[in-house]
Amino acid sequence: MHNYVILSFILAATRLLAADPTPGKQVEQTLKLEGKEISYLLYLPANYSATSKVPLMLFLHGRGESQGPLSVVAKWGLPARVEHGYAYPFVIASPQCPTNEFWDQANQQQLLLGLLDHLVKTMSIDADRVYLTGLSMGGYGSWRLAADHPERFAAVVPICGAGNPADAEKLKQLPIWAFHGNEDRVVPLQKSQEMVEAITKSGGAKVRFTILEHIGHHSWDAAYASPDLYEWLARQTASQNKLPK
Repeated sequence: MHNYVILSFILAATRLLAADPTPGKQVEQTLKLEGKEISYLLYLPANYSATSKVPLMLFLHGRGESQGPLSVVAKWGLPARVEHGYAYPFVIASPQCPTNEFWDQANQQQLLLGLLDHLVKTMSIDADRVYLTGLSMGGYGSWRLAADHPERFAAVVPICGAGNPADAEKLKQLPIWAFHGNEDRVVPLQKSQEMVEAITKSGGAKVRFTILEHIGHHSWDAAYASPDLYEWLARQTASQNKLPK
């Protein structure tokens, strides 16, 4: 019995140590905000240190990754690529949305802002280089969060999502690169087209749109595999997106 207690203690301690943020690793985290909790995967780049500020990417998953433990968030997108050994030069926070809610709902948007505030305050984050991306339901959430808080982000990458074209005026100064497969049967290509056309019509000159030919809903595979995307992100800062006075 005594040995079993010792072993249990060692295993528990190991799990706690494994959850500590570590450069080059992706670990599970939970943050309490005003009586609510938001769980998220946190990846730190290999060169992360307390003395050098690095960019931050907020990744929003799709509907299917709400169902199950936090680890399912790593099924697709950036956290999945991290699990497969891809390295990134920025911190990646990948929260999990509850099964009965959606990323574009006001309460979830507030939790996301709270998470961003927490990470910028407690970690070595370059607040001028906070990026936002999401796929499917996360694409919806990305359009919503970017429209309501464009000043918070250096750039946004909505993938196979949808937004409100009426938000175009609020988005026109923000660098946006949208991706969508032309054979998507879950979220129609038209949803991204409407957003890009509305932003362009409002005078936005920083929006890019890639239509992926012969690709269905899983357009995020090709989008996140593009080296051009990360080179483009590295050139963006929130301070250069402000309206001229």
